[in-house]
Amino acid sequence: MRIVSGKFRGRHFTPPTNITARPTTDFAKESLFNVLNNYLDLDGCTALDLFSGTGSISFECVSRGCAHVSSIEMSERHIAFIKKTAATLQIDNLRVYRSDVFRFLDVNNETYDLIFADPPYQLPEIAEIPDRIFAKQRLRDGGVFVLEHGKNNTFDTHPHFVEHRNYGNVHFSFFR
Repeated sequence: MRIVSGKFRGRHFTPPTNITARPTTDFAKESLFNVLNNYLDLDGCTALDLFSGTGSISFECVSRGCAHVSSIEMSERHIAFIKKTAATLQIDNLRVYRSDVFRFLDVNNETYDLIFADPPYQLPEIAEIPDRIFAKQRLRDGGVFVLEHGKNNTFDTHPHFVEHRNYGNVHFSFFR
């Protein structure tokens, strides 16, 4: 895992072998943030990283100047890795929550400039995620929600859908 840009640019971290997450590839992550730069100035933004896995997106957001990042993950192993990496980098504006993403969206009342979700591609409720984000009004005006998904999902008929990008097996749908 590599941080692509920002104040931690080039830092490498190797997740332990007992981590089951499928981290977003460096190539896809770099491309994602190049697209995001057309939508948002990340400096000073608030970000929510759902299904955060190794925390790769959270660390990229912090590195690029986000003022506050919330990372939501269920696995204690993944959370331990995220916290250890944050401590190594001396990051103090990243909060990690152990929670089911759907429960978190139901009980948390905060809003965000950027929301990123990287659920397991086979998650049966994957199609519900954009509806939950917008029904709960978790995205600030002018904000962007990005859903990473596999090739079998399409969201182009969703009322908040803006565009779709794919990088190999990684697909991103953007919503506003």
